[in-house]
Amino acid sequence: MVTVGQLRPPTPTDAAVWDIAATVCDPEIPVLTIEDLGILRDAHLAESGQVQVTITPTYSGCPAMDAIRDDVTTALSGAGYDDVAVRLVLSPAWTTDWMSDDGKAKLEEYGIAPPTGKAAAGPVRVGLSVKCPQCSSLNTRELTRFGSTSCKALYVCSDCKEPFDYFKVH
Repeated sequence: MVTVGQLRPPTPTDAAVWDIAATVCDPEIPVLTIEDLGILRDAHLAESGQVQVTITPTYSGCPAMDAIRDDVTTALSGAGYDDVAVRLVLSPAWTTDWMSDDGKAKLEEYGIAPPTGKAAAGPVRVGLSVKCPQCSSLNTRELTRFGSTSCKALYVCSDCKEPFDYFKVH
């Protein structure tokens, strides 16, 4: 697995481009940046002078990708980079393993249970208890596999009775 820290370019110019792109927030979960989510995969200044950014959607057909592409372009244009190309790549597929620990903490603070465990390449995963982001109880249950977006499930806490989104592991 390649972590976000390993993706950040080592050269000062490319790192500056990365840092600007990394400020863009996810329109569906505005407390998370695209860097927090791990969907920012590359950002650099090409020899041609064009800024080239690569992003990977959390799932194929994610409706937020057009907004993210526009926001990345706007952020870089606002910093003086007029020639910006944002490329969408589907392979390798995004996984919650790419989310930063900081991003997972922000999810919980926002009231969304962060993904637990790691995405499995093997056959079957054993379901782990999902901790309630309100009261920290593990006495929770899934109400529906699909919540407010396809990447989240709707849960309810049996102790505090609060419903909450859970960012699914995938």
